[in-house]
Amino acid sequence: MDEIELFLELAQDTMDKAIKHLNIELAKIRAGKASPGMLDGIQVEYYGMMSPIQSVASITTPDARTIAIKPFEKKMIGELEKAIRNSNLGLNPANDGENIRLNIPPLTEERRRDLVKKVKGEIETAKVNIRNIRQDTNNSIRKLEKDGVSKDEIKIGEERVQKLTDGFVAKIEQILAAKEQDIMSV
Repeated sequence: MDEIELFLELAQDTMDKAIKHLNIELAKIRAGKASPGMLDGIQVEYYGMMSPIQSVASITTPDARTIAIKPFEKKMIGELEKAIRNSNLGLNPANDGENIRLNIPPLTEERRRDLVKKVKGEIETAKVNIRNIRQDTNNSIRKLEKDGVSKDEIKIGEERVQKLTDGFVAKIEQILAAKEQDIMSV
């Protein structure tokens, strides 16, 4: 049964990583409030290499509707502005020569519904990932029968994997409910 415990631990670690990834993806979906996380994934050309925006500028939120970006080097302001414009965030950077300001417009009802659909897509992807982890773990546990593990132990192991999966799916549902409420609240 030690091997089954090992597979269960591995499954839990992998499912935890899937939840962390989900949270990172959901942080990119804005809910009408300014957040430095909205800029995650934006790459800027810095001395011939693509670098994350956080590595070439400090990003702050002076208020709920504004993101302030201060490049570590003044000459990077143009590259930062270009990278933000080219991202699919739909934000228009305002450059004062030293800083870039991004004003986050309030969301319309239609845009909120679109964002909820996008969130539900991410949620569904996370659920599929969790189910795939369950399937892989169950397959690994079933292979232990060849090594002399009894069918009863394998059945118990599979039931424990299902309980673990159910727990993570419930966590995902809670994340969905919180994010949906966050987006739909004005």
